[in-house]
Amino acid sequence: MTSNRSRQVAPGKTLRTMLGAAALACAFFATPALAATLAIGIQGEPASLDTARIGGTTWENDVLGDLFEGLVTLDPAGQYIPGAASGWDVSDDGTVYTFHLRDDANWSDGEPVIADDFVMAFQRLFDPANGAVYSSLFYPIRGAEAHTKGEQNAPALGVEALDAKTLKITLNQPTPYFPTLLAHIAASPVPSHLIEQFGNDWTQMDHIATNGAFTPTSWVSHDHIAAKKNPEFHAAADVALDGVDYYPVEDRSAGLQRFRAGGLDIVRDFSPDRYQWLEENLPGAVHLAPQLANYYFALNQRDGHPTADKRVREALNLAIRRDVIADKIMGGVVSPASGFVPEGVADYTAQAMPGLDQDMDARIARAGSLLEEAGYGPDHPLKLTLRYSTTEANKRIAVALAAMWQPLDVQTELVNAEGAVHYTELANGNFDVGRGSWVADFDDASNFLGILQSDSPKNYGSYHSQAFDDLMSKASRETDTAAREALLEKAERQALADYAVAPIYVDVSRNLVDPQLEGWEDNALNRHLSRWLSLSPEN
Repeated sequence: MTSNRSRQVAPGKTLRTMLGAAALACAFFATPALAATLAIGIQGEPASLDTARIGGTTWENDVLGDLFEGLVTLDPAGQYIPGAASGWDVSDDGTVYTFHLRDDANWSDGEPVIADDFVMAFQRLFDPANGAVYSSLFYPIRGAEAHTKGEQNAPALGVEALDAKTLKITLNQPTPYFPTLLAHIAASPVPSHLIEQFGNDWTQMDHIATNGAFTPTSWVSHDHIAAKKNPEFHAAADVALDGVDYYPVEDRSAGLQRFRAGGLDIVRDFSPDRYQWLEENLPGAVHLAPQLANYYFALNQRDGHPTADKRVREALNLAIRRDVIADKIMGGVVSPASGFVPEGVADYTAQAMPGLDQDMDARIARAGSLLEEAGYGPDHPLKLTLRYSTTEANKRIAVALAAMWQPLDVQTELVNAEGAVHYTELANGNFDVGRGSWVADFDDASNFLGILQSDSPKNYGSYHSQAFDDLMSKASRETDTAAREALLEKAERQALADYAVAPIYVDVSRNLVDPQLEGWEDNALNRHLSRWLSLSPEN
């Protein structure tokens, strides 16, 4: 563990201070007079409450985002504001960040949040033994990549405690969006005093301490996680809720029924084919908003899988009628995707997969020829295993894909599982075609393209292209915005030309929110911290 002894910033490193940072954190609302326990229907169960062992699913944000607070956090509108840090300084060359932790930042057991808690958190995140799915997100930190890959003679990790309340993070090169990364749940601190005592068992309910607005009290597997307000949270006086209960609801129809019956105050998704009905019957509760997110299918390129053949991947992509899926299955609330990075990402022009601009007759004809070249046909049909996570929409899309491929004599076996099991199977490579999605952690094309890099744990299809990896590496070192954009766009064109995945549509956020709940604001990240919400007790 890094020492807490004070150190001086290196000579010659003049710092520019982020002004007004602390003021942003307390400008949102006055303390409400009433309180209640919020019931949220989330899309699945977290893999863990340990930030180094989470599974990388979107619903983990709902739970861990309430339990932990990183150096940076989010306001109701999804804007970045100071979190456990009251503010920070940045060196003139943009590579050294010095964070000043709040004096009143404490763990729920009363112990102070110290800089070493962040040092240990990043050490665990980059420990190869943990296999953290989000480690690559923080590769801008000096030594992070080398430590994650277990390289010998790795440079010292660029995260160190200058004293108990001062944390220094050194980057490989200037990374203007770096502070936004620190609002990610994987950048949350860990209670080093509990890990020293209990090791990996620190998240057990009788051990755990958290530094967010809420702290867990119980976890009944596949039923719910209960959390209560954390009185040690630095802004506890402004937290309206007594607690939050998180209910995994994978059956969207059941979630809607529970919402209408008053059993849930928020449902974090609804079946898109019910949108018109919901607008007519629950207009004040329906929240549909633009989101930086995609829906795609991973194509397994490991040896022994038919999708390892590029011709097969191209044929499958050409035969997909994305407009039918978007309009008929998704009710027209999403947009068909011809690339992997969605429209609307900052400093980026969306790219398109080759061949998708042709008419369907030409696409089907080429798809048939490609499969014939690959050795498939009526006498030797292509057989695929398609995995999807259990929701009504996912099932309908999977059935639709099987039907779209059937004229090519493709036989598709559909396999479904609840979210946590599904993503475990994808991570283990037990599929040919596997449903995936990605919601931006921050507004940058690299956040999407990064999951296709060879060493990314989220690269479910095991796509590998040295040309793609080299372009991504160059982009990570490029400081000129225009040049960096060009590299990232070229990287996406490479992946799309390789038919690395099957993009389906650009998603939107879909939420049901009790109209009496206050503090909810739709935002492009679809992140909503319960600390900003209030609900009267009679609800």
